[in-house]
Amino acid sequence: MTLFTRGRTNAGLFPDIEMLVGDRDGDLEALKGRSWDVCIDTSGYVPRIVTDSARLLAGSIGQYIFISSISVFADFTQKGLNESSAVGIMEDETDEKITGLTYGPLKALCEQAAEREMRGRATTIRPGLIVGPMDRSDRFTYWPVRIAKGGEVLTPDSPDIITQVIDVNDLAMFIVRCAERNITGTFNTTSPAEELTMGEIFNACRLVSGSDATFTYVSKKFMEDHEIAAWSDMPVYVPLDGEDAGHPYIDVTKALRQGLTFRPISETIRDTLVWWATVPAERKKKPMRAGLSSEREGKFLEYWHNKNG
Repeated sequence: MTLFTRGRTNAGLFPDIEMLVGDRDGDLEALKGRSWDVCIDTSGYVPRIVTDSARLLAGSIGQYIFISSISVFADFTQKGLNESSAVGIMEDETDEKITGLTYGPLKALCEQAAEREMRGRATTIRPGLIVGPMDRSDRFTYWPVRIAKGGEVLTPDSPDIITQVIDVNDLAMFIVRCAERNITGTFNTTSPAEELTMGEIFNACRLVSGSDATFTYVSKKFMEDHEIAAWSDMPVYVPLDGEDAGHPYIDVTKALRQGLTFRPISETIRDTLVWWATVPAERKKKPMRAGLSSEREGKFLEYWHNKNG
């Protein structure tokens, strides 16, 4: 097993694995003259760079597994998006600037680049929101950590709102399965549609942490009026209407048929809290990268109660 990195971050994280140092954007020398069974590309965002990597390795590996995203889809107003649904298109395919608008279309071009260079030997994995330990984005971590603190928690819309996530361990197991069995093709990989609700996540956070948290669900209109943003201020949550209505309805039937499995959300929450306990104190003192600060949450709860009694 070999890990190819720039050697700048967590260089000593895997001491028992061969480490090759380079840069996938222009310095692939360390990969030349070697052979492997499988390449797992976890960090391809620009098609030019994925093309370079896949082209160099085409004669040296048997399978190229590219980690993409469900963000490739062009139209999230549709429910039941599957692997054949239309993907986003870049107006200028030479544009490599990654923004909220270009991230998905660029990932789609990366998928195409991998398949083009590894014809019939490419596997594209399209995760949804990846959650669990080491979630440094805080896009899921916010809820277990906040609810573990207890007290009144501002929560979005309704406990019945459905959502989809994928535990990082379940995702990793599916990737390994694809490698071991030489499974190729494209696979949406998130939890099954309509099987997980926001209320189930919140209740599981309370149960696992043993906190005394109570949940105050504020209306979608209240959130809009006070500029409480879905997904960023209210992680994991997206409204079930409008341009993101199809987000929690992604079809994962194809991956299920190939053995994708899911652990209970309570296990994901437990693992997240166990990991969070190891995070340095100075990191915990900083604002979380998603969710509401305690000051904003308190202010919005006051507004809500003043309005609703």
